[in-house]
Amino acid sequence: MTQIALKGFSSAGILLAITCCCSFAIGQSEESIGSNPKITPPTTDEVLKKVDRLVQQNEQLERQNRELMDQIMSMRQAIAIRSGAAETDAVEAETAARALQSAVAEESEPTMTNASFSKPRIRPGASAESFNSMTRPVASDGAPLASASAAQGEEGPTNWGTYKTNQGFKVAATEHGDLNISIYSYGRYLNQRALEPTYTSYFGVTTSLQQRQDFQLNKVQVKFLGWMMDQRFRYFLYAWTCNCSQGEGAQVVLAGNLSYTFNKHFAIGAGIFSLPGARSVEGNFPFWLAVDSRLIADEYMRPSYSSGVKVSGLITKGLIYQSMIANNLSTLGVAAAQLPNYFQTNSTALVWMPTTGEFGSGFGDFEGHEQVATRLAGHFSYSKENKQSQPGTDAPDNTQLRLSDGSIIFTPGLFGPGIAVSDAVYKMSSIDGGIKYRGYALEGEFYLHRLSNFQGPGTSILRANPDRGYQLQASAMVLPKTLQGYVGGSEIIGNYGRPWDFRTGVNYFPYKNRVVRWNTEFLYLYRSPVGYPAVPFAFGGTGPIFSTTLELAF
Repeated sequence: MTQIALKGFSSAGILLAITCCCSFAIGQSEESIGSNPKITPPTTDEVLKKVDRLVQQNEQLERQNRELMDQIMSMRQAIAIRSGAAETDAVEAETAARALQSAVAEESEPTMTNASFSKPRIRPGASAESFNSMTRPVASDGAPLASASAAQGEEGPTNWGTYKTNQGFKVAATEHGDLNISIYSYGRYLNQRALEPTYTSYFGVTTSLQQRQDFQLNKVQVKFLGWMMDQRFRYFLYAWTCNCSQGEGAQVVLAGNLSYTFNKHFAIGAGIFSLPGARSVEGNFPFWLAVDSRLIADEYMRPSYSSGVKVSGLITKGLIYQSMIANNLSTLGVAAAQLPNYFQTNSTALVWMPTTGEFGSGFGDFEGHEQVATRLAGHFSYSKENKQSQPGTDAPDNTQLRLSDGSIIFTPGLFGPGIAVSDAVYKMSSIDGGIKYRGYALEGEFYLHRLSNFQGPGTSILRANPDRGYQLQASAMVLPKTLQGYVGGSEIIGNYGRPWDFRTGVNYFPYKNRVVRWNTEFLYLYRSPVGYPAVPFAFGGTGPIFSTTLELAF
């Protein structure tokens, strides 16, 4: 039996343990015999039985260690495969496997206590998740860090990267800069079939309306944004397409801007920006009550997007400014050769938020302010425009110098035979204010609009044309961050007509954020002076319009 037992040992340490055990037992037996003849010395059979038990326990531990080592090798291969053989991930996998291997060897080292070995803390046949939980890298607070090489059993690698609402997904973060990709898009069903079929302007010109009914993936915008070389130097570049205007000018746009922030009081940028001449062009798109659609007074009065230089910053807590010098009122669809060789377009906004120092993002109180948030702002825009610097009437953003019946002032013979306006000065100022509290919001804006300094054949008889207008919107979060109802209306009061509109709608946010929104809206127009394919209202339209839109903005 002793030979069988000795044959079962594969470790010098175990042989040494047996020798010590036997010597100890024999020595104890001799000492006991000499001192106390009543104590019976252990027999050889008893000693050998203890040795047999030690051998069996050792064999069991060796079998467990082999199983664990096989599992380590399998896990190591799985990690290397799932990491796409990336060098850094392979190193991480190797390090993790070695760490576990050391832990296994350390924990399974036999220690003798009452002729038995302590059990290893790692179970044979441990699951992949148990393995991952031990080898996954952790942060300083103990939380596991996501890694492209960390295996999740049969479910594939864990997530990586970060996400921020309206900033998109961070796909690169290095010491030299970072890159975020964000997408904005929406699909809209539009029904204008109930509109009156024709429209007659102040000057007696009759236009037929299309009375559309269609579904369009209206807009796709892919944005690339981040910083480069210095976190204060930022870029915002995008590809923008307006699919409902296929074939028209500026249907596809590649644009953007670069900026540098010196401090919270002063930042400067160059490129294409919105001229901050009204609230909706301060930079709060797409956080409006309707999807990519303004009330008609706002659309008629506002400046648009242009190339230029823009400065902005914080004057004091709750008081901010924006100011821009640009080429013209609207650059989309306008070539550089069409622009005048002077800079006579500028726009400025001054915004005061006295109670909370902020007013949330955009229109409506999606945030659900627990304290009353208030806002008061003033805007002023000036531009000397010529006929060539205007975008086409069907362009995706067709801000033009118009009269209150929608007539474009550069139309030859509009004011009479032989009269043709080639240049004019646009001035527009507005004051807006609002209040938000616990999901409720009331917001309004008042406009003063003036066209003057007409130049061209026969224009000496033309007088300045002032307009004024207003808009008012009220909204409520019926279910916090989920369901919102709103109503709004606007009116333009001018020498050539008094158009107005009214709308009511519902916004549903299925994920309790503004990333996905389903908007359904009823709109009524009266002699709209604005309209083009990208918006739900039609030029000259009178009557009801229905639309429902699914929006994605991440």
